[in-house]
Amino acid sequence: MSEVSGDTAQGYEGVREAFAANLASGQEIGAAVSAYVNGRRVVDLWGGIADPAVGRPWERDTLQVVYSTTKAVTATCALLLAQRGELDLDAPVADYWPEFAAAGKDRIPVRWLLTHQAGLPTLDQPISRAAAIAWYPMVEALAAQRPSWEPGTAHGYHGLTYGWLVGEVVRRVSGRTIGTYLAEEIAAPLGLDLWIGLPKTEHHHVSRVVIPPPDPDALSRIDMDALPEPARDMMAAFADPTSLTVRSLLTLVTPRLDHNDPEEQSAEMPSTGGICTARALARFYAALIGEVDGHRILTADTVAAAAAERVSGVDRVLRVPVRIGTGFGLPTPDAFWYSPTAFGFGGFGGSLGFADPATGLAFAYVMNHVQEGVPDRRAATLLDAVRRVTAA
Repeated sequence: MSEVSGDTAQGYEGVREAFAANLASGQEIGAAVSAYVNGRRVVDLWGGIADPAVGRPWERDTLQVVYSTTKAVTATCALLLAQRGELDLDAPVADYWPEFAAAGKDRIPVRWLLTHQAGLPTLDQPISRAAAIAWYPMVEALAAQRPSWEPGTAHGYHGLTYGWLVGEVVRRVSGRTIGTYLAEEIAAPLGLDLWIGLPKTEHHHVSRVVIPPPDPDALSRIDMDALPEPARDMMAAFADPTSLTVRSLLTLVTPRLDHNDPEEQSAEMPSTGGICTARALARFYAALIGEVDGHRILTADTVAAAAAERVSGVDRVLRVPVRIGTGFGLPTPDAFWYSPTAFGFGGFGGSLGFADPATGLAFAYVMNHVQEGVPDRRAATLLDAVRRVTAA
């Protein structure tokens, strides 16, 4: 088995074995996993290669871009403002961001940004990468954009736009960018290596994401008739360059974002640009559901309200069934991290962070090898090993 660094609490040795097996299988390049139970860290492991181009090993302080796993962190900033009475989630966005009222959006409440019901997953005209990184051109375009559907009547994954929408509300209310708010109000008190907008002094710690080269013929080789209907609809949407799916997720920013680029890592990209260690992500979730070294981010009541299902059913962008709370993703019953009380968010390639108040478990997995088109059981294998102990 491949060498694994880090430690586990007594009884959790099986997680180390599962992690080593993942590394040895060739599915991983570099990765880390961490878990807390009732505010106590019980797993903190890492291993593999952080940058295969130069052979840099994954170390204790290696950081990883976690893509959409970031969305729960972004949501928490808004929820903290609401908990403090500075933000009313049911007030119109335009109360805080007047320009947003354009194009019939004057009555959209803040909550619909967090539940992907605002109808703003894309723009009529794609935006440049430089404009996306600069922040203000993107939020100005979103403020002027007419919704793709009547807000509140449907939900569709705001895969990229979510971060600018929620982040601009946080900025308008707090007077600070969302990256600064996160750093000052959440990361600093808990000592988290967790950023939206990475300081240049930390760039040398970041692992390189390894994405397989695109296969232009992949869709043509799939037997659509053999797929279940939701998967068939999703594949058909991705095959259509004019679909809302493609325009929201693949062509909204042109050229496409590259989160290996240090310029993007330093920019504040609150949908997909979070950078952290697994240890920090697990500690973040542990502090959402309880005290960690005397600190807690949100109250139990705030968490319960945020983790309550707000919308469910087939997503207009993803074209598959989803469950959504206020800012948090909720697992469907077929998800490997399912629990009736779990909440969190996964990211492109396989990263995952979640918490389960019923069991006191906070779990995080980050990795740099993106796997597409194959069943990905890496995080599930690790979580199974953790749950065998916590359920005993």
